Amino acid sequence: MDPREDEKRAAAEAAALDVQAGTTLGLGTGSTVAHFLPALARRNLDVMCVPTSVATQDMAHNLGLATQPFDLLERLDLAVDGADQVSPDLWLVKGGGGAHTREKIVAMASDRFVVIVSTEKLVERLRPPLPIEVFRFGIAATVKRLSNIGPVEIRESPPTPDGNALVDLLGGLEDPRSLAAALDAIPGVVGHGLFPSELVSEVIVGRADGSVERLSAD
Repeated sequence: MDPREDEKRAAAEAAALDVQAGTTLGLGTGSTVAHFLPALARRNLDVMCVPTSVATQDMAHNLGLATQPFDLLERLDLAVDGADQVSPDLWLVKGGGGAHTREKIVAMASDRFVVIVSTEKLVERLRPPLPIEVFRFGIAATVKRLSNIGPVEIRESPPTPDGNALVDLLGGLEDPRSLAAALDAIPGVVGHGLFPSELVSEVIVGRADGSVERLSAD
């Protein structure tokens, strides 16, 4: 067995045990969430789930979890998601799967945002690549503006859940707060994979022996 999968499973199962009946629950996308969904389904709770991707929605449906689009709800009780990187001050890099814009919308609309990771996701400092979702309209102009921040590369990948393109920023992550503000100011950027620490309620880090460590900014 891959110890990283054991770590993901431990974090996912701990997060599933924290979910209460009646919760409106945002579901992220990725391999760690793929462990969370079966653990949640085994509890047989009355919860309403808001998936951030077709893959997550299909898996939730197959497990018998109730889902609905994020169209009418204004707030969620809880969002659970993975991360590609977690810094010591709990800034995140997300977006390896390309759903980070939806994931950030769901996280910001939730009373609590819980991140579940394996140990290799903990890093001393955030490093590239940083995923950026961009409109296809005007993509050359957007990429040119992004290249003023650092080297960029258009990702050869399927479109995002909303049909947009993905660009990876290959440098310039030394000051994530300033970088996030600069990216937010560029027309054509739909969303980027920097998640600020103030958005994160808790990070649950799984261990191969089934134990977990809980990190918070408090």
